This record gives sequence, C-alpha cells and structure tokens, in this order.
Amino acid sequence: MTKKLKFGIIGYGFMGQTHGETIQRLDYAELVAVCDTNEAQFEFAPEGVKTHTSADELLANSDINTVIIAVPNQLHLEMVIKAAAAKKDIICEKPLGMTGQEVKKMIAVTEGVVRFTTHHQRRWDHDYRVAKEVYEAGTLGEVYTIKSALYGFNGNMHDWHIYPECGGGMLYDWGVHLIDQILWLVPAKLKTIYAHVNNVVNEQVDDYFNIQLYFENGVNAQIELGTYFLNSSDNWFERHWFLGGNKGSAKIDGFNPVGEITRTSELLSNVPGQITMTHAGPTRSFGPAPAGRILVEELPKVEVNHQMFFDNYYAFTQGQQALVVKPSETLRLMEVLDAIRVAAKYNQSIHFE
Repeated sequence: MTKKLKFGIIGYGFMGQTHGETIQRLDYAELVAVCDTNEAQFEFAPEGVKTHTSADELLANSDINTVIIAVPNQLHLEMVIKAAAAKKDIICEKPLGMTGQEVKKMIAVTEGVVRFTTHHQRRWDHDYRVAKEVYEAGTLGEVYTIKSALYGFNGNMHDWHIYPECGGGMLYDWGVHLIDQILWLVPAKLKTIYAHVNNVVNEQVDDYFNIQLYFENGVNAQIELGTYFLNSSDNWFERHWFLGGNKGSAKIDGFNPVGEITRTSELLSNVPGQITMTHAGPTRSFGPAPAGRILVEELPKVEVNHQMFFDNYYAFTQGQQALVVKPSETLRLMEVLDAIRVAAKYNQSIHFE
C-alpha cells in the first residue's frame, strides 16, 4: 500500500501557511500538525489539525513522518538536528543554513538516517524552465552569457528579514533562488566568483547585488537584484532573462514569460586586407539592421508549477524518481554564498572550483 506523507510544519508564518495550503491539495499527503511560538498563527490552521507551541511536542507526534521546517534562517540547523534525532524526514526552507559549515553539519546528522531536502521550488518557475529548455536544447548554439535579473520598487524588507542575525537581506532571500537556478542550469565547474553587494535603502541588510559567475565551459552568468532599482518600462518589476549564444539570443521577461529568440539572416562580412577608413566607419556592426536581417522565433512552451517540487519528493519516497533537489547541491550553493560574501567584502575575485 502506498504510504502517505503525513506532515508536521515547524514555523507557521507566511511560508508555513503556504505549505499548509499546498499540502491540502495533495492526494498523497496530509497535514497532521503545525507548530509556532506565536499562538495567534493557529487562527489560520485548518480544522482538525493539531497545534503545538513547541517543536519537541510536534516531533514527538508518532502520526507525523515528514516535517517542513519554516522557521527563521538562524534556527534551521537546530531544527534539522532535532527532526533527524526524532527520525522524521525533512524538507527545510531555504537558505538551508547560515553558512556552508552549517549545511555540512545537517548532512552529517541526516545522511543514512532520514530523507532530507531543501524547498527550492523555484527550480519549477515558468520563466526559469523556459530559459533551461532554451539552454539545454542547444537552440542558441554555444551559450557564452546568461543574465538573470529581478528588480523591485518598494525597497524595504519585512518581518525578520530586516535583521542580519536572522539571515535577513536579499542575498539569503531571493538570491539563494537565483543562484541555485544558475548552478542547476550550467553543468560545469564554477571557476571564479565576483560580487558587489550593497545596502541602498536598508541600513543593516543587503538590498542590491550583482554577482558574476564564470564557469569552466565558457559561460559567464550575471545575476542582478535590486529592491530599489527603478524604471518606468512595462513589466520592469518582474523577472528578466537574457541568453546569448553563437547562433542567436533569447529574451525572456516576466514570471509568466514573454519574449523571443532572435537570430540574424547573415553575419556582417569581414573585410580583410583593407585598412582605409570608410564613411561607415568601425561602428557599422551597431547601426540599424537592414530589412529582413533580424529573424524572430517563439520561445518554447513549458508547463510547470511549484507543486511539482512535492510531486518529485513524493515519487522519490516511493522509489519512482531521483530527488531533484539534492543535499550535495544545496551544500555547493551555500559554499558559493560564503564565497560571494568574501568577494564582496574584499572587492576581489574568488577562485572556487
């Protein structure tokens, strides 16, 4: 008989409640109990679900076989250790730890003991999967550059995200997702990291970063995010992707992506052996394109949603699929974040792998 996932959620704030809503839609899962130190959050617990103010109480519940950890970032390590000791399988919110060393400790206490993964649901973002399809299909030939960007207008953080000691700031919030997407997209060693991390309108935590990742296969990936990075263009405050290859480029804009693949009908001819400057000058590559020179194709169609994270996790527990978000990948991600902090602090490139 197929075994249901019987969930307990530790931390019933925004993300905990979001997980609770998702679980209620899954025919292979059941929400058994939730836990939060703030009893006011229990107002949003579904009827019949047990409530606890102590993680130890929830972990003692024998009806629960899987826990979701959705507490503030600095508490992840403590809760993973407790859940592993209670022999509960674990899905932990991102960032998995505050440092790579914390993640190593988590892997040490869970490996061979319980199932363990990180909630990187944005591997199933629509815009990202379109970019991934373009890259993996070889549509653009040999890709040499990738840009991933996200911009906002409000500037300020909310809740515990404004406190450095809680792992606040954008690098550990959206940055973790954006970097994870690139690392999962490009199947090559990451050779060099350079980063600029800034506090623009927030005094204590970062709200802007520009990260350069240089891979062994020749891809340069740039990741830029700003919570106060303003522009009046339509849909500016959404996701933006650009991929450039030697056979074309792709522009992918928005969480529900629109864009195009662009090519040229022919390359500009080189003129070897002549050094006389003509009226066209050296800028003729950048002038207006002649009629018919620019060719446009549609982006590929991709159907994905965030529930697929849980679908994959459940199939993994049944021995039907490999786990998509592996602990080893999350460790690499956290070590990249550690290197980004060093690169930004000392304004230097970090040699990584």
